[in-house]
Amino acid sequence: MEEYERTALNVGPLVPPAAAGEDLAYFLHVAAAGQPGRRVAVGARPLTVGRDAARDVVVDDAAVSRWHLQVSLQGDRVVVEDRQSTNGTFLDGARLVGAAELREGSRVQIGQHTLTLERRSRRDVEEREALDRDLDKASQYVHSLLPAPLADGPVRTDWCYQPSAQLGGDAFGCDRLDADTFVFYLIDVSGHGVGAAMHSVSVLNVLRQRALPRADLTDPVQVLSDLNAMFQMDRHDGMYFTMWYGAYDCRSRRLRYACAGHHAAYLVRPDRQEATPLRTHGLMIGAAPEARYRADDTVVPPGGVLYVFSDGVFEIVTKDQRQWRVGDFVPLLLDAPVAGVSESRRLFQAVTAAARPGPLDDDFSLVVVTLP
Repeated sequence: MEEYERTALNVGPLVPPAAAGEDLAYFLHVAAAGQPGRRVAVGARPLTVGRDAARDVVVDDAAVSRWHLQVSLQGDRVVVEDRQSTNGTFLDGARLVGAAELREGSRVQIGQHTLTLERRSRRDVEEREALDRDLDKASQYVHSLLPAPLADGPVRTDWCYQPSAQLGGDAFGCDRLDADTFVFYLIDVSGHGVGAAMHSVSVLNVLRQRALPRADLTDPVQVLSDLNAMFQMDRHDGMYFTMWYGAYDCRSRRLRYACAGHHAAYLVRPDRQEATPLRTHGLMIGAAPEARYRADDTVVPPGGVLYVFSDGVFEIVTKDQRQWRVGDFVPLLLDAPVAGVSESRRLFQAVTAAARPGPLDDDFSLVVVTLP
């Protein structure tokens, strides 16, 4: 069996032991980022994986070859073999050449999909799949609260949301308050999973229902201050969140904005020669009841484009193991649009092309707003 060079070991979570008398079997858990995935039993007959409909496990991913790899049980060992795929197979972070043994918890990455080897009882798999279905329903609910893109009217928006786990802690909104006033916001809750997702849903529903005590959504300082009073972390299981909030007046073309522990949004001129950071300094929401916030404003040139995003957009590790910062991402904003591809999708593709193989490490949330 050919060897492969291991650069890092990323062992998955431990699987609880089965009850006495239960038969254990090997399963391959196949999932894209933020999706529940599926489990397929591994047996002596090779399990073929690829984009082709004739494969045992069909992976709908443009970076995956038609017949990308195969997995089989050989005695008491599980073996994975790359089938000379175009973009490669990565085992625990290292590129696989030929075949290698999989261990329990080993992670195989192809394109944006991860294949994890598990050893479980069939009863445990059935229970896990039932839980995954419930989590999938929760994920669909979170998605249902995100705004529909604005394709018509003076302000146009599009967005890309790709959680790194089945449920993420990012949320955002683009609301029209009246004929001439729009608000845009993005929140990033600490952590991942059900708790973070439900916290972001609570915040999102307060904003969507305009349920803030002072209720002037055109005043970023009031909005952040009211949210900070409502969502103190000592009353919300230790959770806090960062936020960028802006209100735009179409008549004056003035954008007023404020931040709560969040990095800058960026305003790009129509000639794409400059990306201007829009940021004020303020404490994250929930950390201290006495936190104070400050707003700033700018006049948007006709056709200016606003980019509001979470830190998962730029905090990636590249193929050469370099850690990106926001300064590595901002130049992508100045690149020319791509015909037939939305601006948010263009940037997602550029980031994933630069990142190391596999799902991104954090939630990718990006809102693009074109202003008159």
